[in-house]
Amino acid sequence: MPPRPNHDGGGAESRLGLLRELGEQAVLETIFRRGPITRPEIAAITELSKPTVSAAVSRLEQGGLIRDAGRRAGQRGRQPVAYTVSKQAGFVVGGDIGGSNLRVAAADLFGEPICDLKQPTTKAGGRALGMQVLEMANAVIDRAAPVHGRPLALAISTPGIIDQSTGRVTSLAYNVAPEGGFDPLEVIRDRLDVPVLVENNVNLAAVGEKWFGLARGVSTMVFISIGAGIGMGIVIDDDVVRGAHGAAGEIGYLPLAGDPFDPRHRLHGGLEDEIGAAGIVSAFNSGRGPGDPELSAVHEVFELAGAGNAAASAVVDHVAARLGTAIATVCAILDPELVVLGGGIGSSPMLLSPVRGAAASLVPITARIETSLLGDRAALQGAIAVALHAARTTLLSGAGGPPRSSAGPKANFCSPFLLLLASALLLLGSLLGYDLSCVSTSNRRQARQETPPASPTLPFYL
Repeated sequence: MPPRPNHDGGGAESRLGLLRELGEQAVLETIFRRGPITRPEIAAITELSKPTVSAAVSRLEQGGLIRDAGRRAGQRGRQPVAYTVSKQAGFVVGGDIGGSNLRVAAADLFGEPICDLKQPTTKAGGRALGMQVLEMANAVIDRAAPVHGRPLALAISTPGIIDQSTGRVTSLAYNVAPEGGFDPLEVIRDRLDVPVLVENNVNLAAVGEKWFGLARGVSTMVFISIGAGIGMGIVIDDDVVRGAHGAAGEIGYLPLAGDPFDPRHRLHGGLEDEIGAAGIVSAFNSGRGPGDPELSAVHEVFELAGAGNAAASAVVDHVAARLGTAIATVCAILDPELVVLGGGIGSSPMLLSPVRGAAASLVPITARIETSLLGDRAALQGAIAVALHAARTTLLSGAGGPPRSSAGPKANFCSPFLLLLASALLLLGSLLGYDLSCVSTSNRRQARQETPPASPTLPFYL
């Protein structure tokens, strides 16, 4: 029987190109997740044919995305070559805008630090702040690019409530902008040719703990930051929760002050006014003894408490009691497995034990309460984690990357989906008489019945 005529040579060639791209995505994803890994191991995991895997590996290696990691020792016969992601495949940039300092760092595609910069945060307004972020980002890009290739994504951590459609900070960023809102992307959005994502700093501190800190392997947790302000990042079932208005976790407004209806609490909230930095200093100065000095910085209060000063110790005990009450409230509503304390005040070792005791005395089932090991880098590490997700999505999809916002559906470029699509194209080709034998027929796996739900929360997929 003569072969069927090919009525659409261009269409067949485009389908072949798509199949090659799908194969490369599956191979690159496997190397990301399992590398260093050999070609036979990739073929076994992806169920692609060995010739298809070899061709994909060759193209990815020629493109600079993967590299030879040496031969796999300890096996009989010829030792196969293992592959890992290349250092020159690209890198990411994370930025953390704080009330006092601005930090920008670069990391490779495995989150390993390359370089970082730290400068005092400008007080000259939102546009000047955007320029400062841009200049520092360009500086770390210039330092990282010669060894690690091109930047793939930038994520920015900032105080306040974020409009996920625009990246603008709409309110509650009073320690950065006196009016409470600003646009961190006003200067950046058209000057960097990479996806740029903006997220609340305490949310990103929770992400940082999830990727790099105490919360690895914990699906439901909260990060509570106590410093100049108070905030909480919430992770439930491995997703960051923002709420209907982006204000989930603004626990500074919990009515736990002496008079929660006092009008002065409307701006920052009763809990923040009482146990934030300014409230702690004010409480000490109001209750200090005759021989006690007047203080201007919160760390001085904790230093005096550590030295045994009665007035300072009373203030610290009050902070621990109020914070324990807030955590008990959170535990009663969210039932987290882990509560991580951070920020300049929250990370004080003087608070951990009394906070645990206060929370345990109020609720029968409480969470494990720990102090962050990431210190003042928690939000920066979270920004790097979000940028890594965007960069890996860009590499695995071969497209232009995600939108300039951290909102969106959970990215899950899993090989069953890729292989199902490849199988469908193979079946279509066989019905139309096209020769698509370059991909193994063993790829025809049945798809899962469920599909990943769309989610307006930050994904943790790697």
